[in-house]
Amino acid sequence: MASLDHVDLELIAALADDPRTTVVSLAERLHLSRNTVQARMSRLERAGVFRSFERSISTAALGFPLEAYVSVGVRQARLPQITSELARIPEVLQAHGMSGQTDLVAFVACRDARHLFDVDARILGIEGVERTETSLVMSEAVPYRVSGLLELSRRHG
Repeated sequence: MASLDHVDLELIAALADDPRTTVVSLAERLHLSRNTVQARMSRLERAGVFRSFERSISTAALGFPLEAYVSVGVRQARLPQITSELARIPEVLQAHGMSGQTDLVAFVACRDARHLFDVDARILGIEGVERTETSLVMSEAVPYRVSGLLELSRRHG
């Protein structure tokens, strides 16, 4: 991971404030040349600072209003194959490897309870998956954000 300087942090903060902003607008806001902004953004992208350029889209708007976290217990030796199989299930939006009692947690979106039951069955059907436990998302209490971390980095960086 690249070391971030003050200008990088200001650039990232500006993008966090307005993800749809243009390079020209960023250059004006940060009092930098367009080429400098473009070069820094390219370097940050190559360094893996930007997680995704995919828009965050409402699953409900796509017809999948039911979201859940599926905790998955696996045989450790099969973890790479299981992860690969999870990635092939379109309803699995994200999965994380965990420490503790749960090996993986998959975030899924479904049309309804029956659909969720079917998705859970597909996950259980992956060779090496030993058990699942499903928790329904009732509300998003704190949305994904990095603004607080950016502020801490700018203060202490």
